[in-house]
Amino acid sequence: MYLLHTKRLELQQFFDDQIPPYAILSHTWGKEEPRLQDMHNDNIKRLHGYKKIEHAAKQAAQDGLEFVWIDTICIDKTSSAELSEAINSMFRWYAQSRVCYAYLEDVERSANFTESRWFTRGFTLQELLAPKQLVFYNKRWDWLGEKTTEYLVPKICMACGIFIEDQHVLTDFQPGKWSVATRMSWASTRQTTRREDIAYCLLGIFNINMPLLYGEGDRAFFRLQEEIMRVSDDRSLFAWPSLRIRKTSNTGETSGHSEPEIRKPAW
Repeated sequence: MYLLHTKRLELQQFFDDQIPPYAILSHTWGKEEPRLQDMHNDNIKRLHGYKKIEHAAKQAAQDGLEFVWIDTICIDKTSSAELSEAINSMFRWYAQSRVCYAYLEDVERSANFTESRWFTRGFTLQELLAPKQLVFYNKRWDWLGEKTTEYLVPKICMACGIFIEDQHVLTDFQPGKWSVATRMSWASTRQTTRREDIAYCLLGIFNINMPLLYGEGDRAFFRLQEEIMRVSDDRSLFAWPSLRIRKTSNTGETSGHSEPEIRKPAW
């Protein structure tokens, strides 16, 4: 696992028994997102997405944390093995973070914060549910509130298709407590850019591990269903028999890190 040092802005690699406390960023991908390889390039500061890295690191440092994880630069996406490991581990990484920063680049005020693209992307569902503490920030990195903030909870639930009486899922999500159909319903309005990611973004939600095969298209979701059936006797899965996967625009962003008709999340 790569982590960014919040003061030196340098990447360091850690293994499971060495991982220090860290913050983690949740966001939607936009133009000119830096990659891991760009961290060794002096021109990285010219990239539009680098500002997010600086602000996330600054906020983590202010919160007393020495490291932050940011998907754009902490995963070597040129390595299929590392990408597969990262996506299969991502739910756990968000769950084990000290704090998650949900950066809403298209939002200015909390009044309309659920109109953000962040609430439509596939990977951000697990990024909402996994961390114990999640803090929302607007485009200027002003604090908007936490996912437990009383006046925000009803808005979050409505935006995510969660019944208000089930709001405790925001702070105590455990896959086994919720039926397969319920968890599928939370993902039902979310989008992804790549067809396969509608399955891959749900691995942590269903506590499933499986290899990534980009290029398999809709088959990825059917493999996910097969894995769910293999490990669970919850037949509410069959409440989604006519599921069709639609491709979203290739110009979408990713997070990082999606129905009866499910669309894919952006990576």
